[in-house]
Amino acid sequence: MAGLAASGSNPDVDLLYDINGLAKDAPPWFDRVMEFVGEYGLLLAIVLLVLGCWWSVRRRGEEDAASSVAALVWAPLAAGIAVLVNVPIRGFVERPRPFLDHQGLEVLVAGKTDYSFVSDHATIVMAMAVGLFVANRRFGLVALVLAVFGGFIRVYMGVHYPTDVVGGFALGTAVALLLSPVAMALLTPVARAVERSPRVGWLVRARGRGAGGDGADAVVPGARSERGGASERDLAA
Repeated sequence: MAGLAASGSNPDVDLLYDINGLAKDAPPWFDRVMEFVGEYGLLLAIVLLVLGCWWSVRRRGEEDAASSVAALVWAPLAAGIAVLVNVPIRGFVERPRPFLDHQGLEVLVAGKTDYSFVSDHATIVMAMAVGLFVANRRFGLVALVLAVFGGFIRVYMGVHYPTDVVGGFALGTAVALLLSPVAMALLTPVARAVERSPRVGWLVRARGRGAGGDGADAVVPGARSERGGASERDLAA
């Protein structure tokens, strides 16, 4: 795969130069902002979205709050598992970073010496975004947009090929979705046990909140909303 990347006619390389060329034309202060956002900012934003969704779920105190919280716990766990799955993939492909094989790139982050395919950053943010979408559509859509933007920034920074990012998106999505049924089967009973606890039950449902509530955005199995006496059920993504 490294040999393929070395070809000047490779669309992957052409797109790399096109996107990274934007960094050359941008003022230095803007590149510093993009560097921070690409390395830390977007990941932090998605983590805050997960926490914000958790706060919303526990505050509303819906009937299936435990299922929703279990799905939110799965989001960071999916990201961690996806990164572990990526370890043998990177070792097998052994694709060098693009700036090692191609001249003239504007590299915003120095010291990247590990392999390029698959992008860990793209894998993490997409796994968390998809996991969040499984729990809540509204928060999940915002996270998905941020994840896609994060993948763009990794190419902009000159540290990944576009296919590194696409591979990370695919890996993160696959882990978050394919393992979701098993994760929910294991995490939901734990969340329900926590909910029943008088000491830590507030982690799942705010004190004084009973079943019911809006739940219009929930897409975890069993999430419901009561409107005008009619029950609506969303299927899991």
